[in-house]
Amino acid sequence: MTISKRRLKEIKAIPDEDIDYSDIPELGDNFFRQAEVWMPPEKPKAQLTVRFDADTVYWFRKQGRGYQTRMNAVLRAYMESRRDHEPSKP
Repeated sequence: MTISKRRLKEIKAIPDEDIDYSDIPELGDNFFRQAEVWMPPEKPKAQLTVRFDADTVYWFRKQGRGYQTRMNAVLRAYMESRRDHEPSKP
């Protein structure tokens, strides 16, 4: 199924409060317990020094090996979800 650029623009223009979510089931706790983080293909990394809350780092470390990659995947998912909200470039 494809959506025309015109229709996609119309859909994006609908205010959130006008969207009917009544036919979408709520995601319960079980969904999030079983959810898995999708790990994107490896890309070149930039090394930097960053500070996170200790409890956040502890939680990710408890997940085991690859915790930094998972942290990156979570940050990437957030970034991709917000791309439409970026300020326009001059």
